[in-house]
Amino acid sequence: MNSGIVVGSVVFSFVALVILIVLYNGLAVRRVRMANAFSQIDVQLRRRSDLIPNLVEVVKGYAQHERVTLEAVIRARGDVNAAAVEASAGNFGAMRALSAASMALGGALQGLFARIEAYPDLKASVQFLSLQEQLVTTENRVAFARQAFNDAVMRYNEGVVTFPGNLVAGVFQFQQAELWTTPEDSRAVPSARMF
Repeated sequence: MNSGIVVGSVVFSFVALVILIVLYNGLAVRRVRMANAFSQIDVQLRRRSDLIPNLVEVVKGYAQHERVTLEAVIRARGDVNAAAVEASAGNFGAMRALSAASMALGGALQGLFARIEAYPDLKASVQFLSLQEQLVTTENRVAFARQAFNDAVMRYNEGVVTFPGNLVAGVFQFQQAELWTTPEDSRAVPSARMF
């Protein structure tokens, strides 16, 4: 009978170990996928950031007296680049700063595009139109990357908080991740008055 208990103990221990490994690996894979999804946001933000100097140079040639607007765009771009250096999928404070800086850059670009309405020659420039289209496309890619990141975070968090994953998460210190959200101040409805 003792040999039956020993065999049963070994089998139970083996099954428990396999379950632990499967649960741990599931959480680890979800964390890696979340980090990958965050890196896709970073790629698109960098692409947008790389397009901005070209846009500023084109606009400078047509709109010399729009210096304040151009400086706001350049400053916002610098803020995004600085925040991107600090941000990672696990650094939630830096992610919030990156989100806020990204939204500020989007607002500065919208302001620039609104001001450009006063320059028909610039609006007709092939180079400007191409840059504007690339920026719009990149903004769409950023939105899709944010959605993919939030989906990855949701799947990861589900694994962290549901049973029996929550037991493994607690033992191995898997923490819940934070969704990419829009800062409160950027949720305000914009005014129809531009100037």
